[in-house]
Amino acid sequence: MPSTATPRTAIIGAGISGLTASKMLGDYGVDRVCFESSDRIGGNWAFGNPNGHSSAYRSLHIDTSRHQLSFRDFPMPEHYPHFPHHTQIKDYLESYAEAFDLTSAIEFENGVEHARRLPDGGWELTTTGSGTRRFDLLVVANGHHWDPRYPQFPGEFTGQTLHSHHYIDPETPLNFRDKRILVVGLGNSAADISVELSTKALGNEVMISTRSGAWIVPKYFAGTPADKYYKTSPHIPLSWQRKAMQLLQPLSAGHPTDYGLPEPNHKFFEAHPTQSVELPLRLGSGDLTAKPNVARLDGETVHFTDGTSADFDVIIYATGYNITFPFFADDFISAPENKIRLFKRMFKPGIDDLVFAGFAQATPTLFPFVEAQARLLAAYATGHYQLPSLPQMEDAIDADHAKFLGHMHPSARHTQQLDHYLYEHDLRVRELPAGRARAARFGATSLAGRVA
Repeated sequence: MPSTATPRTAIIGAGISGLTASKMLGDYGVDRVCFESSDRIGGNWAFGNPNGHSSAYRSLHIDTSRHQLSFRDFPMPEHYPHFPHHTQIKDYLESYAEAFDLTSAIEFENGVEHARRLPDGGWELTTTGSGTRRFDLLVVANGHHWDPRYPQFPGEFTGQTLHSHHYIDPETPLNFRDKRILVVGLGNSAADISVELSTKALGNEVMISTRSGAWIVPKYFAGTPADKYYKTSPHIPLSWQRKAMQLLQPLSAGHPTDYGLPEPNHKFFEAHPTQSVELPLRLGSGDLTAKPNVARLDGETVHFTDGTSADFDVIIYATGYNITFPFFADDFISAPENKIRLFKRMFKPGIDDLVFAGFAQATPTLFPFVEAQARLLAAYATGHYQLPSLPQMEDAIDADHAKFLGHMHPSARHTQQLDHYLYEHDLRVRELPAGRARAARFGATSLAGRVA
């Protein structure tokens, strides 16, 4: 039978994942503290976040429509546009926190500097504002879009460089007017920034360089947000569904080479697609020029793999992020090349008092994905769910890797890719019932009271 005692729980981070975890744990009466290094909630969606963890630029609109974005127990306001601005996402999170009284469990400006697992289980956390404290269960929700990842190209560039993480607008942190600019990358941020800086009003010459190419998907289809039509089925082989989408893609958005992009080195949905309405227009209008991968740097000159070269004043690297846990010792838990083996993207086999939240590139969006994770977390913390054996967890990790990543183009960008619909169905229909049955039969792992 589940224990009536619940573990004293620490949550690292008050972004989307930390808030959702805290809300669900609170619903089940779990004593928890959320440690936030900033003075505000929102993480990546807190524009200008003083802890430096926001990658939002001033013009940013979310690429997923509000129809796919909402938490199931807290719908996004109907008066919001189809694709809300980042300020509206932040307001939505503020409303969510207020509706469920989440800020009462948050300690602001009190980040976790070090997390040490105790010999008999439980955690000792050293924080910036309250010294050392102990907890039974640790939830890691510090996000994975804040530690910029840079490519390594031969040579040296003598102009100015920055990562898209630090880009704010055409005047911040640099004056992006009358400049020769190269944007490296072809994800959503690269597309947005290239479109913004290539407008003729700024007088820039802008090129966008891509290593792998990308398939561009429209934000609207037949006058409706295109992602409203996206929903994978757990009852049809995923490879069949992927093949159908590959056949339909050229009909809905054309081929990337139609508007000057290099040929992708992968099929549609073998890498994360790029959502943009304006990128094809900028390329087709001659405001923006596409180039292949960078071959080498030489002063102000950038040489490309097709043998061409051009001179630039600024390079903006929109090349993704590292998954980083600065509070863990390097030899304890890390994610080299963004790879970390987690059962159901949550549990590290062999460490039963540690749970990760939000570490996935979920299609179509993160919000309902972390909500599904929070349900499993709450069931686990309250003794209504028991983990399978270590060999079973390792086998499940391999199976999920093959299912969600086996077809993906090998890249640090795609190590955390998954389909939310299939993931949520697996948790709801298979894993949660199986874990409840294990808890009823064998008794759940007792996490409460591990530390004095």
